[in-house]
Amino acid sequence: MSEQRWRDVDDYIERQLIGSDPVLDAALEASAHAGLPAIALTPAQAKLLHLIARVHGARSVLELGTLGGYSTIWLARALPPDGSVTTLELNPDYARVAAANVELAGLAGLINIKVGPALDSLLALRGEGAGPFDLIFIDADKQGTPEYFEHALELSRPGTVIVTDNVVRDGALADADSEDPRVLGMRRFHELLAAERRVSSTTIQTVGAKGYDGFTLALVER
Repeated sequence: MSEQRWRDVDDYIERQLIGSDPVLDAALEASAHAGLPAIALTPAQAKLLHLIARVHGARSVLELGTLGGYSTIWLARALPPDGSVTTLELNPDYARVAAANVELAGLAGLINIKVGPALDSLLALRGEGAGPFDLIFIDADKQGTPEYFEHALELSRPGTVIVTDNVVRDGALADADSEDPRVLGMRRFHELLAAERRVSSTTIQTVGAKGYDGFTLALVER
């Protein structure tokens, strides 16, 4: 089955179940105009994240990897009026685009964008006594995912849900001989999950407009 078929199915799902949203469409257009890489979640993926947050009754969210704020807006829309999203972005230019998109969405009061290396921001959050967060979404550089997950655990509580994106890497996750640092990061992440007794987790493979990949869902149990 071809990638075009996967894309066609995504297009059908978006027409039937999601529809057009001027604010979200504008966020994607602004990101493209600013030259941001076209790596945001698809609408179907973003709505899944949104629904996970709603089903979980999340009030506080931590996101690693803001990009242009597309997934950030979806997450913030899932929260109650007194909820909050803390989102971490390395690139200040991306953060400025995200801030403008968040302002346009009318969600600036719910969203706090922190700019700088994710590990530095995570350490700062822990030092400030931030958290625990109800939902954590990890979608930053893939080689750093194991370390991000370890910090995420320290900002969690029993019941926190941690979602990690782009973990299958076009199937290379299963390649023990891979030298790609992003694949190696995801393999170390899975080894960490296997040894971590505080969480129960699974990884789901996906296909769609962004090709063949997958995500991990972990529930903090203690």
